[in-house]
Amino acid sequence: MKAILRMTRTGVAVAAAMFAGVAGFAGQAQTSADQAPGAERTLTGVVTDAMCGRTHMMKGKSDAECLRYCVKNGTKYALLAGKTVYTLQGHEADLDRYAAQEVTVTGRVTGTTVAVSSVAPTKKTPAPGQG
Repeated sequence: MKAILRMTRTGVAVAAAMFAGVAGFAGQAQTSADQAPGAERTLTGVVTDAMCGRTHMMKGKSDAECLRYCVKNGTKYALLAGKTVYTLQGHEADLDRYAAQEVTVTGRVTGTTVAVSSVAPTKKTPAPGQG
């Protein structure tokens, strides 16, 4: 009888583990489908460069001047979106126009690289009583 009880408990534990694994896999599949490599996404952040990222290092120069200097000398435009720095490919003239400004970028995202399809300044909502 003890052997049967032990087998039943083991069977229940194995079934529970299998169910948890299947449920976890289903959740993972949904998350990865939302962020599949090459998927078109819209990101909002500040135009920067891949070398400086969050912190521009040229003393006496604005962030825009620093990033333009860095891009002129071979680094890529980037987007600082939250804590992530995405390297941007394409639409360099638009990115230069919005240097160090907040923009919305749409493009195909693969890892931390975005093949840009459009760039637009973010629309600021006026404070109450203004505008």
